[in-house]
Amino acid sequence: MSDMSRIKTFNLPDLGEGLTEGEILAWLVKVGDIIELNQPIVEVETAKAAVEIPAKWAGQVQAIHHPEGTTVEVGTPIIAIDTDPGAGPLETPSTTATPSGDLPTPSAASLAAVEVAPAEGMIEPGLIGGAAPGGRTAVLVGYGPRTTAAKRRPRKGEVPAQAVATPTTSTIPAPQVHDRRGGASGGVLAKPPVRKLAKDLGVDLGTLTGSGPLGSITREDVQQAANGATVVVAEPIAAATAPSFGADREQRIPVKGVRKLTAENMSRSAFTAPHVTEFLTVDVTRAMKALDRLRGRREWRDVRVSPLLLVAKAVLLAVQRHPMVNSTWAGDEIVVKEYVNLGIAAATERGLIVPNVKDAGRLSLRELADALNDLVQTAKSGRTSPAAMSGGTLTITNVGVFGVDTGTPILPPGESAILAFGAVREMPWVHKGKVKVRQVTTLGLSFDHRIIDGELGSKFLRDVGDFLTDPEAALLAWT
Repeated sequence: MSDMSRIKTFNLPDLGEGLTEGEILAWLVKVGDIIELNQPIVEVETAKAAVEIPAKWAGQVQAIHHPEGTTVEVGTPIIAIDTDPGAGPLETPSTTATPSGDLPTPSAASLAAVEVAPAEGMIEPGLIGGAAPGGRTAVLVGYGPRTTAAKRRPRKGEVPAQAVATPTTSTIPAPQVHDRRGGASGGVLAKPPVRKLAKDLGVDLGTLTGSGPLGSITREDVQQAANGATVVVAEPIAAATAPSFGADREQRIPVKGVRKLTAENMSRSAFTAPHVTEFLTVDVTRAMKALDRLRGRREWRDVRVSPLLLVAKAVLLAVQRHPMVNSTWAGDEIVVKEYVNLGIAAATERGLIVPNVKDAGRLSLRELADALNDLVQTAKSGRTSPAAMSGGTLTITNVGVFGVDTGTPILPPGESAILAFGAVREMPWVHKGKVKVRQVTTLGLSFDHRIIDGELGSKFLRDVGDFLTDPEAALLAWT
């Protein structure tokens, strides 16, 4: 096998619908490593999610073209792999990235053509799309077809260029503070493959000190612990719990990734769709008792059951009565959808995301509970894929978990309604002619007034409220 055919360069694929760039969060391999087919090699953050990209070939890593913290455009070469390292040393050495992230000037010996990964077949499992259509292209080692330079985020402790020019500008600190054992939430921060490895090797992740990004636990950490290496339990760093302000007493946080995309989508939605919001306060005492009875059933004892489950079921049943609520404004037509991809707004370390349960209307109550639990856990772990956040048709935002009574939520782009579910509180309520202490919540429904008029919005909200007032009776009557 010739050197030209041995060295294959892999370009950053399209990791979502129309995404044009991604930030390299962490390299999971280094130059010289022997890697396997489909082994995760790099973690990349896009405007929608943080995803791991698997190796398209087995072999030895010859070059990493961009360091961690670099924002790279789709189609840019990011890594070179020798697919036949057993064939002996290469005649022309590959170019590797310098510690600063800048590629050195190629010498005459390093201008060997390499084979670029074909676009076809490189799609991350669970993601939408892949690399742009194309074929094989001969390029210089470490150089791709793009004409603009990659942008590198300032490293920790490194003063940005503008900070040097302007004395009052402070270094940008990381916006989130993480415990080395587990991240901002206090749990163990580890990716699913690492968790599986730890389980297989009998290693307790809670006893390890993470050496990966944000203090995450890596495969090497688990393997060292399994081989009898000394285990050190890290204590939280108290000094890092407060924001770091500069001399001007200001902190500057870059707007990028999920937060940037959310801001763009919400601004577009707010000034495109005419929003109307209605409110309904309901007595949910019976609904809370129904949840308690559900938790007591043998087949539900291992399932996390929350009021959100009943709210989701109420919305799905109300859609059956009022299908126009589950529609999209498409300019010269309204697209009414029979399926409901139910979005659940989730606050994560990376910002607000709205993954959705696909075809939720076809799920049983138990299947819906499992789907909601999986969705929430995946979002908390930061592993929500772009596919899980696309195609939503109707959304619930549970502001009650923050102790908030209700709100006026903004519609996700392409959707016609979003329901805010407020906190459930004990309040005085007139029940059967007497004032009693009951459990009460307030619902807020925002909708697109181009599609949903006041009558339709009011009927939909009323039906959701009726279900939550007496879910058992509603299930018997509506299904």
